[in-house]
Amino acid sequence: MNTIPARLDHLVFATPQLDATIEEFTRRTGVVPAPGGAHVGLGTRNHLVGLGGRVYLEIIGPDPDQTGRDGADPSGLGGIDRARAVTWAIEPPDLDLAVATARARGYDPGDIHPMSRRRPDGTLLAWRVTERSAGLVPFLIDWGTSAHPSASGLPLTPLLSLTATAPDPAALHPLLAALDAELQLSEGPPGISFTLDTPKGPVTFD
Repeated sequence: MNTIPARLDHLVFATPQLDATIEEFTRRTGVVPAPGGAHVGLGTRNHLVGLGGRVYLEIIGPDPDQTGRDGADPSGLGGIDRARAVTWAIEPPDLDLAVATARARGYDPGDIHPMSRRRPDGTLLAWRVTERSAGLVPFLIDWGTSAHPSASGLPLTPLLSLTATAPDPAALHPLLAALDAELQLSEGPPGISFTLDTPKGPVTFD
């Protein structure tokens, strides 16, 4: 059974200690995540790993070079106390239409925010995104005319599976359906699990 959602854009693996998590990821997988860049004004930065095709893993944490953030924070990463998968993103063909459709179906994915960061080579990436609140329901993203992060020659660990658990999976199905999103759910404590194909064999992150 295919457990990789259609239109998956990326997974978000958040951590309170980014450098330590990058070292641990490298130790477990044998793959070194590539520096992504800083989210100026949000107090975060990230490292990236390709997951195959137009999909990637974002490992995100506090940026010690930033002292704070300005304005609204669409990252939704406050309160992270350990490294874990916190949410995921899908890229609909039309972001504005997807938001309007979801609201008409009874689910509000939140307002759309512009975001940007510069890659280490200086290239500016700009995108639009709904609020990235931690949870099992994905947020939505539109890369517009920017080059997709997966196109920048990222180190690769193909995604083998993506699953999740929730205390009441049935309650989430209407929310996922409102976004035309798919996720394999089973009953249990809320959480996201994914397995990567690495040089050291399959590795699962919860």
